[in-house]
Amino acid sequence: MDIISQLQEQVNSIASITFNAFGTLQRDAPPVQLSPNYPEPPAAATTVTDEATPFPEQPKQLSAGLVKAAKQFDALVAALPLAEGGEEAQLKRIAELQVENDLIGQELQKQLEAAEKELKQVQELFGQAADNCLNMKKPE
Repeated sequence: MDIISQLQEQVNSIASITFNAFGTLQRDAPPVQLSPNYPEPPAAATTVTDEATPFPEQPKQLSAGLVKAAKQFDALVAALPLAEGGEEAQLKRIAELQVENDLIGQELQKQLEAAEKELKQVQELFGQAADNCLNMKKPE
């Protein structure tokens, strides 16, 4: 897999981890009183099993996973090849590619015009052949 695809995968991974972290925190966070003017929120029914991570540990685990994914992303960015020759060389290469693109575009335009001309000829010949076939029939 090339480096750009790996970067895209890592961005997707970071987004997934973030989405799951927010969802988990939203789902499992205990209710909190917003203001002393409001009544005390009802206690949440906790169904914590032995296998579940206690709530105070979840943010630590989720943030550790997010930091790990971000560090992997940073490592992939650092592995990107540096541009050779600087900005001037890049602009020169872009200009060369643009000229090449224009030449190929002109060639394709000529081919398109030739194909349209040939199509017109074929349509005319088909029309003549159809007319000839209709003229060969004897009226009844």
